[in-house]
This record gives sequence, C-alpha cells and structure tokens, in this order.
Amino acid sequence: MTYRLLTIDLDDTLWPCAPVIEAAEAALHAWLTRAAPRLVAVHDPASLSRHRRALMAAHPARAHDLSWVRHQSLVELLVDFGYDPALADQGLALFLEHRRQVVPFADVVPALEVLAESCRLVSITNGNADVTRSPLRDLFDLSLTAAAVGAAKPDPAMFHRALDWAGVSADQALHIGDDPYLDVAAARDLGFATVWVNRSGQAWPAALAPPSRIVGDLGELVPWLTGDDDAF
Repeated sequence: MTYRLLTIDLDDTLWPCAPVIEAAEAALHAWLTRAAPRLVAVHDPASLSRHRRALMAAHPARAHDLSWVRHQSLVELLVDFGYDPALADQGLALFLEHRRQVVPFADVVPALEVLAESCRLVSITNGNADVTRSPLRDLFDLSLTAAAVGAAKPDPAMFHRALDWAGVSADQALHIGDDPYLDVAAARDLGFATVWVNRSGQAWPAALAPPSRIVGDLGELVPWLTGDDDAF
C-alpha cells in the first residue's frame, strides 16, 4: 500500500537518546556548580531528577512539557537556596543547546531522503529535541512536540494534528517508532499502520498485538515503502 503520511518518532528511532541526555545533564550540572554551588552541595543529578519527577506528579496538566518541568524545577531550587530564579533561563538554554546536539543513526538520512520523495514526513516527539536544529532539518514537512500540541503520546493529540495537517485519514498513514506502547499501540489504536524500529533486538511485549512490520533500522523500510519489497 502507498501511504500518504509517515509520522516518525525521534529519540531512539532516528538517533540515540541516552548519550545526548547524559551530555546535556553533565553540562548543566557543571554550570550549576559554578552558578549555584550551595544547590549543588545538596543536589546531585539523581536528586535533581527526583525533584523534576515530583514536580510532574504535582502538575499533571504541565507534565507533557519537559522544558517547562526542567525550568520550573530550576526556579524552585534556585529560590530554595537563595539564588536569583532568573538563572533558570540560562540553565534551561544551556541544557537545550546540548540536548539538541543529536547525531542520527547512519541509516536515517539516506532512508528519509528516499521516503520524502513520495510521502509527507511529520516528526512527533514527547521530548524536547528540536528536529529543525538537527541534521534532519530539511527532511520533515512538519515537526510536532508534546509541549506545542499540549499532550504527550500515547495521547492521540499529536497523531490527530498530523492527520489534520496532511488532510488524510488514519488508514492512509503509517507511524514509525521505537516504543511498543507510546508509538505502536498508540498509533494503531487510531487506525494507523505501524512499524516498530527495534535497533537493539528486544523481544516484542507478549501483551501487545504485533505491529504491521518490525525492522532493525530505517533502511529496511525503503524497499517495502517504495514498492520494491514483495515480502510484506
């Protein structure tokens, strides 16, 4: 089948997420050591993460906006330790600068360049990476984030926004992602075809019906979606 719309997750689908987050966290902590040493004397990265999680639990209506969560957490902690809360702006900007230094997997750019010739490509992410500032900036027709749309996957809001923008029905769309629940199950519930990108060889959850297709990388999708694969 020819799909008119491909929606594609970002973190761990198109690039490895953990190294980028770790580098951004390290840069933020180093900055805090200089800017707010009393805070750092009490809070290490693990306790800063716990503070953010508690904030998300206390503000569920804002929990989808990870940049807001991080900024608000910094504001509260800076105030607690007697620092200017305006420093949170600098801290968030520094974190996001490093958060956005993503390096796509080797298969991603060649595959997306081919797929973009015949389909509209829309990135959708719960995270705060910015695809428009990445090496993939020219390959997507639209980029949607949970923060901008107002809800995170598995909420259907981003999927619906992509369908509305493209003017297509769900049976004309395919979602590609690495998370069995947030990507595959969420999109399938709306009528999308689905692809699970399983780069690490994980077992598919027994509780879930399988996706339309499982691939180890995006290069495996190209023959199928361009009509050169008779195996599906």
